[in-house]
Amino acid sequence: MSVIQKIRDKYARWAVIAIAVSLLGFILMDAFAGRTGMFGSGRNNAVGKINGTKINYTDFAKKVEAAEAYQKNQGYEVGEANRQQIVETVWEQEISNVLMEDQYEDLGLEVSEKELKDILFGANPPQDIKQAFTDPQTGVFNAVRAQQEINNLRKKGDPAQQEQFNQYFEALKKDRMMSKYTTLLMNTIHFPKWFLEKRNADNSLMARVSYVSVPYATISDSSVKVSDKDLEDYISAHKKDFEQKEETRGISYVLFPATPSKTDTANTLSALNALKPQFDTTTQYETFVNRNSALPFFNGYLSKTALQQPNKDSILAQPTGVVYGPYLDASGGDQSQSLYVLSKIIDVKSLPDSVKCRHILISTVNPQTGQPLGSDSVAKAKADSIALAIRGGASFDSLEAKYSSDEQAHKEKGVMTFSSTQIQSEGFAKEFGQFILFDGKVGDKKVVKTQFGYHYIEIMEQRNVGPHYKIAYLGKPIQASSETDNAASSAASMFAGDSRDEKSFNANWEKNLKPKGVNKLTAIDIAPLANSINGINGTNRKFIKDIYAADKGDIVGPERVGDNYVVAIVTDVNKAGLAAASRVRPYIESILRNKKKAEQIKKAIGTVSSLEAVAQKYNQGVQTLDSLRFSGGNNVLGYESRVLGAAFNPANKGKVCPEPIEGQAGVYVLRVDNISTTPVETANIEEQRKMLEQQARQGITSRMSYGGGNPFVEALKRSAKINDYRADFY
Repeated sequence: MSVIQKIRDKYARWAVIAIAVSLLGFILMDAFAGRTGMFGSGRNNAVGKINGTKINYTDFAKKVEAAEAYQKNQGYEVGEANRQQIVETVWEQEISNVLMEDQYEDLGLEVSEKELKDILFGANPPQDIKQAFTDPQTGVFNAVRAQQEINNLRKKGDPAQQEQFNQYFEALKKDRMMSKYTTLLMNTIHFPKWFLEKRNADNSLMARVSYVSVPYATISDSSVKVSDKDLEDYISAHKKDFEQKEETRGISYVLFPATPSKTDTANTLSALNALKPQFDTTTQYETFVNRNSALPFFNGYLSKTALQQPNKDSILAQPTGVVYGPYLDASGGDQSQSLYVLSKIIDVKSLPDSVKCRHILISTVNPQTGQPLGSDSVAKAKADSIALAIRGGASFDSLEAKYSSDEQAHKEKGVMTFSSTQIQSEGFAKEFGQFILFDGKVGDKKVVKTQFGYHYIEIMEQRNVGPHYKIAYLGKPIQASSETDNAASSAASMFAGDSRDEKSFNANWEKNLKPKGVNKLTAIDIAPLANSINGINGTNRKFIKDIYAADKGDIVGPERVGDNYVVAIVTDVNKAGLAAASRVRPYIESILRNKKKAEQIKKAIGTVSSLEAVAQKYNQGVQTLDSLRFSGGNNVLGYESRVLGAAFNPANKGKVCPEPIEGQAGVYVLRVDNISTTPVETANIEEQRKMLEQQARQGITSRMSYGGGNPFVEALKRSAKINDYRADFY
């Protein structure tokens, strides 16, 4: 059963990081019966289509639920934002699966049973399989036992276990096929001989040029108008750059804060002060604090450096046993997260900030399965023998390498360093920590028993010994009362009721809210699957769905988002396709304005006879570059590709270029005084080829390793027809 758990954990982890497969054992079929009947009108219960292949909602939802279950099992809270990220991850994997299955079929890629056996039980098995079947005493992976046990469970396990194994194996196969596909394409990277020869020849060129630059700033922006027709023509000529794959929406909105009032703050302070006498006299700190405080009790000692309290200097200035406060703790930066706090130093000890030690662990249980590994008395006797041998002069390193079960500590020959905070944390072995932090001193050696087994421990160093404080905190959060919340809700409802369309929305704000200092805000490019809006603190998926259910000019809300009630009006509905001119104007208007300026300047210059005439006309100097390279380099012409092209055109050598050249920063007139060649240090063609191909492969590998995605899959996605209906379900 421990192996089943490992497989279950492994599967869920892959679901989160993009190798998700359906894990049927996580979810009952009827868990979705209530959901599926609500959706699918005209979509046949599909969350999307990828090249015509429907992605069934029920199957998709199971994978999302599996990923959520894994997150929860790891101790993470699955909030609204995290859930949407999981949905996105599973969706991306569905796209990859559909696209890649076609590629594998076309290329004949597959993973045979023999190859799967090698993946599972060969020289490099999956980490979970390796851990489950590695002898903790010897560190040797038992491939025979692993194969026997897994084959037995595949044949004789219950249907759920067999299904989980089958899904796990399918995930391994997909991972291997993706590796084959990527390797296949990476091995097609090639730089032909002619390309390298041309590059070397270009790199050897050097030009001496003289030029005059006429900056675009010589013509005022206000004198050049860019029409919507100009923008539309530019968009049409650059469709790929302005294609909007999904609909987006824009809103104007106002916020009605439901944050705590002065009365709420005063009531919180009063409630905390009422508890102060009990806090002053109690000796049952953990029970009292955990029952009455929003701040949990930490039954440990912290140094001044480790304390994360804004008032720590004042707190530590108090005598032991004296209550300090109330004081305001607003370290969260949000009034709704502020607390009034009382603090009390319970005890002070002189302790090190960190401890360096080394140990040899004789395990009594398998750390992966929890199963006993042998007799407790035998393990203790072995640990005692190790202690005796070291006292007699035996090498610690030799004994650690031979006997210790701690695989992680093996890397440093049993040596570990822990902060005092780590040692006192909940997951740290209490008996181990008691010896190295509280009871022992540098040079002490001891055999200590923990839940993991028997440890032979040596304390090597205790650093920065100084005062450590055990402090109890009694904190009450400042929260909005129901009266405060109702007042904000009522104000928002009244505003929404008086705002029927954009005209009345704006008039209502202008008359009733603007004089009170309430701002009208805007948000653009709200995506269908967004769960939050820039400018509004908090998440609310329902609010986004309501915006998409509305038409342009409709009022949405009031809706509670974070600590505010929001009333919005839909101002923009941007359908998928080419972006509208009004939306892209801020991004390309300057480009088109400069193009118009370039036309005016070039027309005014006419045919170039001499640089000096142009320089005099525009009050600009004639400038010279005597070592211009084809690659540009770090000089003023380095980013002007049209100028570089003209400079190295053999037809222009020794001449003034007759036509002015439109550049990025201005219009240039150019004279090519000379073009020469210089020696360029290069390796032979074959070595250059190998180096460039290796660099290209490494670039792809690095991109994939650091979350940039597989470029080959991304290329397939760009040419695929993908219909995304997830916003109907999530």
